[in-house]
Amino acid sequence: MTASRIFDVLLGILGLGTVGLLIGVLMGEGWLPVAIALGALLGAGVGLVGGRGFFLSIFIGTILGGLLALGVSGTEAVTVGAASGAAMGGFLGIWISMLIETWRQRNQTVPESDTKHDSHLQP
Repeated sequence: MTASRIFDVLLGILGLGTVGLLIGVLMGEGWLPVAIALGALLGAGVGLVGGRGFFLSIFIGTILGGLLALGVSGTEAVTVGAASGAAMGGFLGIWISMLIETWRQRNQTVPESDTKHDSHLQP
């Protein structure tokens, strides 16, 4: 495993483990270890497939969602806002990456075939 892949896995565990922590706090202390473990496991999986941009969108969503909830409803709603912002950041990150990939595919030229059509192959 390369150093970049290890970094991606650790970033995933940190990112989705934090989301699991926030969701576990919201659901109650009995669910806290389960939510953290599931978040860390999912984060490691996404990190293995190279989801660095996905994690960046989750971090941005977490921060913005928490700040928005703090400004609108006070400290009681920060965990809900941060968890919701992380979910929205993940969805938007996937959506934007799919649009970028589609745009790249449309701008690529299709290579022409190098095969020659021989008359003895045609029926």
